[in-house]
Amino acid sequence: MIWQKAVFIILVLFCLSPWGSPPIALALGLVVAFTMTTPFPELGGKPTKYLLQASVVLLGFGMNLAAVVKAGKDGVLFTIVTIFGTLALGFLVGRFLKIDSKTSSLISSGTAICGGSAIAAVAPAINAESQQISVSLGTVFVLNSIALFLFPVIGHTLNLSQSQFGVWAAIAIHDTSSVVGAAGTYGSEALAIATTVKLARALWIAPVALLFAYIYRDKDSTTKAKIAIPWFIFLFLAATVVRTYTPATVPPSLFDAIVNLAKAGMTITLFLIGASLSRETLRKVGVRPLIQGVLLWIVISVVSLFAVFRLL
Repeated sequence: MIWQKAVFIILVLFCLSPWGSPPIALALGLVVAFTMTTPFPELGGKPTKYLLQASVVLLGFGMNLAAVVKAGKDGVLFTIVTIFGTLALGFLVGRFLKIDSKTSSLISSGTAICGGSAIAAVAPAINAESQQISVSLGTVFVLNSIALFLFPVIGHTLNLSQSQFGVWAAIAIHDTSSVVGAAGTYGSEALAIATTVKLARALWIAPVALLFAYIYRDKDSTTKAKIAIPWFIFLFLAATVVRTYTPATVPPSLFDAIVNLAKAGMTITLFLIGASLSRETLRKVGVRPLIQGVLLWIVISVVSLFAVFRLL
């Protein structure tokens, strides 16, 4: 119907406005799915997948590879332990709770690295379906919203220094946006440290996505493994190299515009993913993914806080 298409388009425009955000976009998509028939069902397949991949690639233009590598060099061992420790724990928790393996992998990767960006990168690498992506993103965004307000309170209660809080927030909070928000509330030094540490962890998006691509490789009738190579990950790395080595004569505002475009694409992707869901799908999923996300979040928060107290 015409009115449904009009409402759909208006909501898309709202998501792109200053009042829109990824969580709001996902929520509005769910409203569309639960209150009316999606007027553009053809957008829920490959177009959404390609938009997701393109957004991840464009995000690479916001990372200075040299600065991020330098910031994360000293803590590389701790980074490896926390990332792959979270992935291993997520696998065990997912098996225990009998969660769909791809949904479990997406939640684990989002918790281990950088929330929605990691999920966006891993999802096409393992050929995740829209409902699996939506449930994973929804779980991460809920916890992000809580962390944004809860972490500064905990930091002040425990008298964490600016440096301690910056490192802790970068490790224990999922998305970079929430890390920046929480650290910015705590102080300028915490913000600088949290941003660099988080970007250093974000570099692990590529190897983790490739790892999951190998784990979820398809097999043909002759049982020879075939890996669906996520080529967009290499484009993501190429974008970080371009951002790092572009001459200083190129205005930074150009890269800021590209990153803003990537964020807009990610926001629209979340809206389309939410709009493709149904009550029946969520009923089948249940609350177990949220339980997994909460358990992983608590563990990584406590472990990283303990490490911060011991090492900083």
